[in-house]
Amino acid sequence: MENIQDLIQFVADKHVQMVDLRFVDLFGAWHHITIPASQVNESLVTGGVPFDGSSIPGFKSVQAGDLVLVPDVATALQDPFWDQSTLAVICGVAEAGTMAPFANDPRTVASRAEALLVSEGIADRSLWGPEFEFYIFDKIVYRTDINIAYYRIDSEEADWNTGAEEGQNLGGKIPRKGGYHAMPPLDSLYNVRAEMARQIEEAGVPVRYHHHEVGGPGQSEIEINLLPLMAAADAAMLIKYLTKMVAREAGKTVTYMPKPLYNEAGSGMHFHQLLTRGAKSLFYQEGTYAGLSKLARQYIGGMLRHGRALLALTNPSTNSFKRLVPGFEAPVSLCYGLANRSAAVRIPKYVDSEREKRIEFRPPDGTCNVYLAMAAQLMAGIDGILGGIDPEREGYGPVDKNLFDAPEHERDQIGKLPTSLKESLLALDEDHDFLLRGGVFSEEMIRIWIETKMRRDYEEVRNRPHPYEMSLYFDT
Repeated sequence: MENIQDLIQFVADKHVQMVDLRFVDLFGAWHHITIPASQVNESLVTGGVPFDGSSIPGFKSVQAGDLVLVPDVATALQDPFWDQSTLAVICGVAEAGTMAPFANDPRTVASRAEALLVSEGIADRSLWGPEFEFYIFDKIVYRTDINIAYYRIDSEEADWNTGAEEGQNLGGKIPRKGGYHAMPPLDSLYNVRAEMARQIEEAGVPVRYHHHEVGGPGQSEIEINLLPLMAAADAAMLIKYLTKMVAREAGKTVTYMPKPLYNEAGSGMHFHQLLTRGAKSLFYQEGTYAGLSKLARQYIGGMLRHGRALLALTNPSTNSFKRLVPGFEAPVSLCYGLANRSAAVRIPKYVDSEREKRIEFRPPDGTCNVYLAMAAQLMAGIDGILGGIDPEREGYGPVDKNLFDAPEHERDQIGKLPTSLKESLLALDEDHDFLLRGGVFSEEMIRIWIETKMRRDYEEVRNRPHPYEMSLYFDT
C-alpha cells in the first residue's frame, strides 16, 4: 500500500473488522492500540490516533504526555492470529497538535540515521540482514520475591529428559551443544519452525533458511535476505512477534533471551550490513584483504573504536554479557577478521562480489531495540568513514586466528568488549558524540537510556541474592 486511500480500500474490499496500530517504546517493546474498521479514514494520517506518552517507557513526562500514532501504510498486513479479521500497521510517533516526529521515537531515530548517510554523500542506502537465534521451550516457570528466587525451564529435546518417566519417552534427545543442523527425529521442532518461516514469508519478508542451532534444548535460527535499514528493523519486530505467536499456538514458548541456559549456547542477533550505490556494494574492492574497500575498512574502524559504547545499545541487558564469554562462538575481542567467528566483526568468506560484499557485527542480541541498535551501528560506521579511521593502524586486526585458543598475552594486546552492562553503559556515557552527529540521537535520549538501564536492569539484578550464592555462602 502506498497511501491512506489504499488502506481504506483494502479494509473495505477484504472486510477487515479491526485495524491494529503498533509502535515500539524506547527500550524495544511493542505496544498496540486497536480501532474498529469504521474509524479508518484520512484523519489517521493527518491527525493521528492520540495516546498517553507518559505511560510508555522512555517517552514523555506526565505534564506533557500527549502523543499521536501515525500509521505507516506501507507496513500494513493481515494478522493471522486474531479471531476477527485484523489489519496490523506499524506506526511512527508524532507530537500532538504539530504532528512533528517525536524525537525519541526509535523509528524516527533510524530514519534520521539513514538520511544522514545519504546527506553526507557516502552511499545511496544501507542493507541489513539480522540473524534470529532463539530457544523454543516447552515450559518456563520463574519467581522472584524477598525470600525466593528460582526458574525452571523444560524442553522435550533436552538431554536432561533422557530419564523422564512421565508420559511417553521415545529418546531422541540432543546432547548439550550438539544441536547444530540436527536432523529429525532429533530435531523435533522442524514443523514449528517451518510454520514460522511460512508466516514470515506470507508477511512479505524473504526467508533465507531455517535450522536447528547448536543449543540442544530447542535452539533455532531463522535468517532473512538483506533489506534496507527501516524495512529490516520492521521485519525484525514482526519476526519476533510471529515466532512467539506460532510457538504459542503449538503449545510452546519462544525466548530471545541471550543466555537462558547455563553452559549452553547463547542466542545472538548478528547484523550483516553493507552500504550501496546503485546495485554495487561499496564494501568491495578486488585484490585487497578479504576483498574489503578502503571505505569498508573505515566503516569497520568506526564500529570497533566505538564498540564498547555500541554494546550499551546492541546488548542492553544484564543477561547479554553471560553470552559474551569464551567457548560459545560469541566474540569477546574488538577486532575483525575473514570468516573469524571469535572476532567482533566477521567478514563472511562465502560472499565475495561487488554486489553483495558485506560485514557481520557479531556481539548484538535480541534484547536490543532493533531500530536503535541498527541506527547506532550505522552511526559508528559513518563516523569511521568521515574520520578516516584505519582499523589496522588502531590495532583492531585483521586477526585470522581463533582468539579463544590464543595465549593470554596475545589476547591482551587486542581490545576487549565490555564484560557487564554497567561497563558498557559507562562506555556510552563517555563516548556518544558519534551518535549526536546530525541530530540523529540526542543527549536527552542517551541520558534516559543510561539512567534507566542502570537503575532498572543493572542495579536491580546486582542487589538481589542469587540462588548460587546460597550454595557458596549460606553455611559460612
